Amino acid sequence: MAMSHSMLARGNAMGVWMHRFFKGRLDGGGKVGGVLMITSPGRRTGLPRSTMVRYLEDGDDYLVWGTGSGRPSEPDWFRNLRRTRESTIEIGTRSRQVRPEVLEGSDRDTVWLTTVLAQIPGVEKYERKSGRTIPVARLHPL
Repeated sequence: MAMSHSMLARGNAMGVWMHRFFKGRLDGGGKVGGVLMITSPGRRTGLPRSTMVRYLEDGDDYLVWGTGSGRPSEPDWFRNLRRTRESTIEIGTRSRQVRPEVLEGSDRDTVWLTTVLAQIPGVEKYERKSGRTIPVARLHPL
């Protein structure tokens, strides 16, 4: 059964609540990478919007990608990320300001293949399911 948009939104709201309540102590992610909370201004409202996403460290930077669990449209949090110059990430109890850089073309393809899929091959199923190119962003700490 496919997850509806409202189910994903409720699941994210619960993940954000758990992150805040337990101060990041229960954030998981699997054997590789982890989960961070990213907060960016909403592209229409300007109000802060938070979501929990998988990430990988890449040098001093962080990589995030917008699978939307395989939905055909790009997730709202990634569309918000495209429109902002600065976001906040929280990993565990540590908060940092970052400058998002949405990767395009061969830069995106290289990072997707040699870093994301090389370390977490299971995310490929979301690209197949969605029928779109999964966007990738590099978050540069400020």
